[in-house]
Amino acid sequence: MSAYPDAAPARGSTPELHVPVDADGDELLNAMGYTAELKRNRSTWHVAFMSFVLASIPYGLATTLYYPLQGGGPVVVVWGWLLVSLIILCVAASLGEITSVYPTAGGVYYQTFMLAPSGFRRVAAYICGWAYVVGNITITLAVQFGTTLFFVACVNVFETEPGVGIWAAETYQVFLTYLAITLLCTSISVFGNRWLPLLDTFAIFWTFAGLFAILITILVLAREGRRSASFALGHFEPTSGWPAGWAFCVGLLHAAYATSSTGMIISMCEEVRQPATQVPKAMVATVCINTIGGLLFLVPLMFILPDLAMLVNLSSGQPLPTIIKSAVGSSAGAIALLMPLMVLAILCGVACSTAASRCTWAFARDGAIPGSKWWKQVHPTLDLPLNAMALSTAVQIVLGLIYFGSSTAFNAFSGVGVISLTVSYAAPIAVSLLEGRAHVQGAKFSLGKLGWLCNGVAMAWSTLAVPLFCMPAYLPVTAASVNYAPVVFIGFVIIALVWYAVWGRKHYRGPPTESVGVEPVPGDHSDGPNKKD
Repeated sequence: MSAYPDAAPARGSTPELHVPVDADGDELLNAMGYTAELKRNRSTWHVAFMSFVLASIPYGLATTLYYPLQGGGPVVVVWGWLLVSLIILCVAASLGEITSVYPTAGGVYYQTFMLAPSGFRRVAAYICGWAYVVGNITITLAVQFGTTLFFVACVNVFETEPGVGIWAAETYQVFLTYLAITLLCTSISVFGNRWLPLLDTFAIFWTFAGLFAILITILVLAREGRRSASFALGHFEPTSGWPAGWAFCVGLLHAAYATSSTGMIISMCEEVRQPATQVPKAMVATVCINTIGGLLFLVPLMFILPDLAMLVNLSSGQPLPTIIKSAVGSSAGAIALLMPLMVLAILCGVACSTAASRCTWAFARDGAIPGSKWWKQVHPTLDLPLNAMALSTAVQIVLGLIYFGSSTAFNAFSGVGVISLTVSYAAPIAVSLLEGRAHVQGAKFSLGKLGWLCNGVAMAWSTLAVPLFCMPAYLPVTAASVNYAPVVFIGFVIIALVWYAVWGRKHYRGPPTESVGVEPVPGDHSDGPNKKD
């Protein structure tokens, strides 16, 4: 339906947008019931670059390399990455097609509402929205925490004896470092907002310069020798305690974590000039580029891999610094090659903080978060949702306290991020399939007949990923190694359900294009159809 309908659609129908084919971003946004509040300062290249930085290959693969090494070694590292990348390409294409029809910062939440039948439209969108917000915040938390552990491991390449680092990194020191990195990334996102597109552009060139420096140096020097191709591409040695097949699957957390940011870029739709075409193209192109970049990074590492048992038993849980140091033969050389990844880690944190704040703001804009009247505000000078960013950062800091109770907290953070984002990505794809893909016919980014295949692969992956990443990384499970991901995820689900039962059931109506006969007020979202707060 149009933004301001004369009459509500018939019960059971799905709202449709009627806008010119060549409509710009603000026209589309207006048709979806919103008034533009953010500046559209990103081109196709800028949004593609940010999408790339959100995944930050090779950094995104570096911090979780422990999981596939423990899950089976080179086979899981290389082929697991390729397998998950192909699956995520289907997810990206599926989301891109839907986004080309509904390009808004509400992302998969808004799309689920628009595609679902009216009988369960509100509750479906509500659940999807919470999963999307939780996923954005916790995956950002995982990035910041992973950066912390990675930095500690990088500093310890200057160890004087094997296994004896120069920085013991007590629990409180790790938390304080994490806190500093989180606040730094948030500050850059807030005060450098207008320059973020330039920062993302810089990140692309920085990434590939660092990637080729690592690739060439480690293969040329290879101080401890080179592995055979049969080992680098075919060795399988699970040490996690799980049966071989399940160990391989658990090791896929490595690739799933690195590609989980695929749909986060949708939250930037309201800062992109032509979101209906730019964002879908950027999502799909980025997955393709990341797949190639990941192989260029991972395959050379498998050819110079030191003792596998030693790597999976590292107390740091960060094998990459040790692998690179063994290849170049010196601490100075290792830190020089690790420096590009350390810088990329911060850039990734900035991009994730930005995306998390936008989706939190978009969800609050429709009154779905407690205290929405504060979180939906856009700072008039900084031109960004400052309060929503503060909320996202505060939640990350509070959840970071889990580290004091479990040294494997990073597994929980990354696990719940992947679970939540997977659920949120699956929601609009699932309802689109249930509706026979009728509402994506004629989409500006159309998959045509391939749509059914891509959608089916995406749903199959979602069905596997949710239980998979609730599992502990290795057996036997102890109090220190238990996976807190399902606990954190269920905690957020309980909060969402309680808030819906107490307030949302009566007051929450969904986006302003709700087809219950309540018309949005042009240019006014303070009260709107949701009667927020």
